[in-house]
Parts: sequence; structure tokens; C-alpha cells
Amino acid sequence: MKPEPRRARAPHPARPEREALPPASHFATCPRGLEELLVAELTAAGATVVRQLPAGVLFMADAAAEMRANLSSRIATRILRKVGYTRYRKEEHIYRAALDLPWPAWFDVTKTIAVKVGAQNAPLKSLNFITLKIKDAICDRFREEVRERPSVDTESPDVPVYAFFTPDAVTFYLDTSGEPLFKRGFKREASAASIKENLAAGLLMLSGWEPGTPLLDPMCGAGTILLEAADMAFKRAPGRGRHFAFEHYRDFDAVLWQRIKAEAKAKEKPLARLPIFGADQDRWVLDKARNNLAAAGYGDVVQLQVADALDLKAPAPAGTIVTNPPYGERLGEADDLAAWYPRLGDWLKRNFAGWEAWIISGDPLLPKLIGLKASRRIPLFNGTIETRFLQYRLIAGSMRDKKAPAPAG
Repeated sequence: MKPEPRRARAPHPARPEREALPPASHFATCPRGLEELLVAELTAAGATVVRQLPAGVLFMADAAAEMRANLSSRIATRILRKVGYTRYRKEEHIYRAALDLPWPAWFDVTKTIAVKVGAQNAPLKSLNFITLKIKDAICDRFREEVRERPSVDTESPDVPVYAFFTPDAVTFYLDTSGEPLFKRGFKREASAASIKENLAAGLLMLSGWEPGTPLLDPMCGAGTILLEAADMAFKRAPGRGRHFAFEHYRDFDAVLWQRIKAEAKAKEKPLARLPIFGADQDRWVLDKARNNLAAAGYGDVVQLQVADALDLKAPAPAGTIVTNPPYGERLGEADDLAAWYPRLGDWLKRNFAGWEAWIISGDPLLPKLIGLKASRRIPLFNGTIETRFLQYRLIAGSMRDKKAPAPAG
């Protein structure tokens, strides 16, 4: 049904003269600690970065850059398109601000919607109530213009709407990604201790690992780090196997999208066996890794084996270990962890001279039991868990054994 002309509305009482942050058309979210990597990705996608913030980046982007960012970013969680901003003094201002936005101009009434809300120090009594009010405003705007309202689908909406509140302002976004971007679209199974794909990609980038260098994850679980490494080695776009919410919007340019996907496809390298190695002591968990690798087309290019990590030998004279060992409650009792970490350090010293080991840990005390001095400690967040990504340069023998020679005489 063709939209009817909308009646004029009185100006919003809390309309701002200027915004607190520099103007930007988009906001990309990411795991905290990976913002600089995201800046580089967005720039490569053709966006203009405005400001780096904790757990995200403000940027300007046209339709092509928005599509490339969704398709090619290994680090982003969501790409949000800004559609509204206003200051507010009362909760009723929020409903009116949402009602003022031309939702029917952005998507058809047949598309399903869902509203999510985030807040930082906002004086709101109930985020659930505000979420419902924004949903009502969107539906009421559609009723005014097309005499119908969109349906709500909280599980898998065509059009996810996001609102973020500060103490005195709210920004409205259309989520152009849909499902989080760490859902690459081909992974079949996860293990209980799996890290998200964008964090795994960030660990590989922060470690400095380069494709062609031997890589080992001795506690690979469902294979997330191995999958991300293979994708990077073959230069395959992480979003190649999935769809995005921007495909549901009225301004979606299907021809442009096909061209961008073809450009990404042309950059891919042919499949070949890689010096990427993974192991896990649990055969059932390792089967998950095999299934996930096969689903991505990597069944024959990554080498897996069932083995206790501490029984492994170095698969090459030099290389990089990137791993997410057990910490917290995943291995069991604290005594078990305290006994296991010194053995991990001994294993590294005995078997991996010439290698670099990068270990992520959410426990501030356990890495100290490894018995090696970390060269770098990078603060990151694994979800809500504050972690450190630790670098160990492994050399033959112990630094304590390399005493300086006694002075002559």
C-alpha cells in the first residue's frame, strides 16, 4: 500500500542543537580491546573513521562501505546505521522521538522487527518498558502511514532496531548486520569453552601470526582459532556464507551487493594444505572441530589429532602457539588448575624452543604459575570476562641459567 502523506507534527521539545559526539553515520561494535584492529578494517572497507570508543568505532560510510564492512570485517560484532538522535528529559520524550522517525521510508511493513536497548548511566526506571515504548512508536508510525503494523520477531527479525541511551540523549540505529557478525554462517557446533570468532581473529592479529607460519592450538576445542586462521590464510571474506539485515531495507542495491561479493571472491586464494595444527584430548570435542572445518571447506587443509596438550611435540622448528587454555571453573577445582599450569610452562620450555606462545587467560593468578615471564600483556574482554593476552618468547633452557660470566681476575 502506498504511504499516505503524514500530518505535520509539532517540534520535539528536546530536539538538540548539536550532538555530544562528532557526527557519524555508523557505529561498529567489537570486543573491548580490539578497537584499533577494527579501525584498520573499516578504513580498508572504504569508511572514514570519526572516533574510536571503548568497544566500538564511530565512522562515516556510504552503501558500499557499509556492505564491505559487514562482509569483510573479522573483528566487528555489529554494523549499526544511525537514523536518529535526540536529547530527552522525560521518558515520554523517547516515545515521541521514535514516532517522529520515518520508519516506513526505511523498510516495508511486511518485514519483522525487534527492538533492543542499551544504556550507560541513563536515568531510566525500566529498559524493558522503554523497549516496548519504542516498539509501539514504530508500529504507530506505520499505522499512521500505511494503516498496518509490522510484526515482531524477537528471535530472528528482518529489521533489528537498536537504541542506546546516555544520561540525557538517545541514539537510534538500524542494525545492518542482523545476526552478530561473529556468526560466520557455516560453523555447526561449539564447545562449552568456545570463544567468539571475532575475538579469535583478534588474537591471531594481535599475535602477529602470518599465514605460512606454522600455527598450533594445542587445546583447540571446536576449532574456532583454526577456522579463523584458515580464513585469513585463504583471504576469504568471513561473511561469505550468510545474509545481512541490510538486504531487507528499501535502499538495498542488489547490483552493488553482487559486485562487492564478486570483488571479495576474486581475492580468495586456492585451497591447499596449511601448516596449521590443532589438538584436543576430548575426541568428541575434536569431532566438532572436524565438522566445523569441513563445513567451511577446510576438512583437508588443517591437521588435527586427539592428544593431551602436554603430550604434543613441536610440529616445526619455529612457529606460533595461540590458545585459550582452561581457566576459571572450566577445568574444575582450583587445586587442579594450580597443579596444571606449572606443567604447561614446563611443556612449553621443553618442546617449543624457537616458538612464540600466546595464551589468553581470565584469571590474574594462574599465568604466574607457568614459570615464564610474559613479554607482553594485552588487556582484552572475552564477553564480560576481563582477560590478558600473554606473549611468551620461548628459548632453549631457562633465562635464569644464563648467568653473566664472572669478572676477569
